[in-house]
Amino acid sequence: MAGNGVPEGVTPLPRDGLRRARRAVALVFLVHGSVTGNFATRIPWIQDHTGISPGQLGLALAFPAIGASLAMSLAGRISHRFGARAALRGLLALWTLSLVLPALSPGLYTLGAALLAYGAASGMSDVAMNALGVETEDRLGRPIMSGLHGMWSAGALLGSAAGTVAAHAGWDARLHLAGAALVLTLLGAFACRDVLDLRSAPEEHPPPRFALPPKSALVIGATGFCAVFAEGAALDWSAVYLRDRLDTDAGLAAASTTAFACTMAVARLAGDKVVARFGAVRTVRTGGALAATGGLLIVTARHPATAMAGFGLMGLGIAVVVPLAFAAAGRSGPAPSQAIAGVATITYTSGLIAPSAIGGIAQATSLTVSFALVTALAFGLVVGARVLRVPGRTASGAPAVTGDLERS
Repeated sequence: MAGNGVPEGVTPLPRDGLRRARRAVALVFLVHGSVTGNFATRIPWIQDHTGISPGQLGLALAFPAIGASLAMSLAGRISHRFGARAALRGLLALWTLSLVLPALSPGLYTLGAALLAYGAASGMSDVAMNALGVETEDRLGRPIMSGLHGMWSAGALLGSAAGTVAAHAGWDARLHLAGAALVLTLLGAFACRDVLDLRSAPEEHPPPRFALPPKSALVIGATGFCAVFAEGAALDWSAVYLRDRLDTDAGLAAASTTAFACTMAVARLAGDKVVARFGAVRTVRTGGALAATGGLLIVTARHPATAMAGFGLMGLGIAVVVPLAFAAAGRSGPAPSQAIAGVATITYTSGLIAPSAIGGIAQATSLTVSFALVTALAFGLVVGARVLRVPGRTASGAPAVTGDLERS
């Protein structure tokens, strides 16, 4: 076997075929993000439709992360059984079609079940597309993972824009999400036609249905945990911080969240060139320093502009960490899907606990103390960046560009 489960002696794709594969997997990431964006905008409608309280809604919204964590390890086995392209096509369709399930739920229990299935489909398709992204990056011999995650962010922004228009027009969320699910399913099927069609060798044993993350994934996932914790804290609490801590009006406070999200998306889209120039380790160390500086600006801010600049720096600093963590996981051992599933589980968990942890610390102390913790975790990226320097090989046996083997 060559790296990442490709049989030895495989004929490399022509350069044009690799470019088509890169564009195809980028479109897959865009579709995946669009599902999340559409769903997020209709949560208020779903709450009203089911008649549940804010506390019950918070409980229900924990189920996507639970479903994803439980199902992620199945992605490798499905890819082994059907091949990477067919597996991604099916799992992505499962994810796009699951978009309509929450809006069809009449109450709390059915909503929880729908969100569990929604999260499971999200997690499995997430692992499958990241594994293909890593393999495409290796064959191209240049970084693309940051740009792929940038496309996911762009998709989330496009999906949220579409959902905002639908909500403003007063459309029934069942019709809106069903229409979005149909369009995204067709777009996803079109995208999957040109992704790499990887197949396991006949003698290769299938991955286990459920397995604990490998040790390498735990170490890499710890770095991803720091970045996702900061992301979740900033997205959910930046507007509250400006309103309560700096007495900012609601419109300007909300703009800080939008600015943070846009900064992350732009940084991810541009991140591949930075990684190619400076390497993964140096990029993450610099990003961690920027994010920690942003955190210091936030906790010491006396004016809204200072805090907003801090949130912007934080978004810029953490933007490429998760894509690089997935890339490192995909090259960390003989079972890339299992390692990616392990890292994804850790990052999903971080995103799940960050908002509530920030709220709990703020309740006991203050929001300033909460973001002091976020600042400390951001600085942890400077310390932990070295684990992203994982030796990798391309399908031809050449050193992977993104492995950054020569830099420390």
